Amino acid sequence: MESGYKVFWTDHALTELSNTFSYLEENFSNTEIRKLAFEIERTISLISQNPNLFPLSKYIGLRKANILSFNSMYYKVANNEIAIISFFSNRQSLPKF
Repeated sequence: MESGYKVFWTDHALTELSNTFSYLEENFSNTEIRKLAFEIERTISLISQNPNLFPLSKYIGLRKANILSFNSMYYKVANNEIAIISFFSNRQSLPKF
C-alpha cells in the first residue's frame, strides 16, 4: 500500500469481520468471499489516502463506507490514524457503539 494514514481494526470490528466471513463461508461461494475481501482492501486503501472521502455517519465522529450492498464500515480519524470501529452487516438492525 502507498503511504498514507495508518489503518487499524478494533477488536470489535475484527469480531464482526470474522462473523461476516464465517457466515459467507457457510452460505456463499469463494467467489463472493474473494469479492468482499477485494472491496474491503480497496476501501481501506482509499480511506488511507483520503480519510474524508466517505460521509459522516449519524454517529458523531464516525464516517461510514459502504462495502458492496451488504456491509458498512464505520471508522474514525484521529492523530494521523484511522480506526475501523465496526464492520457492520446491513441486514442487521443498526449497530450499537
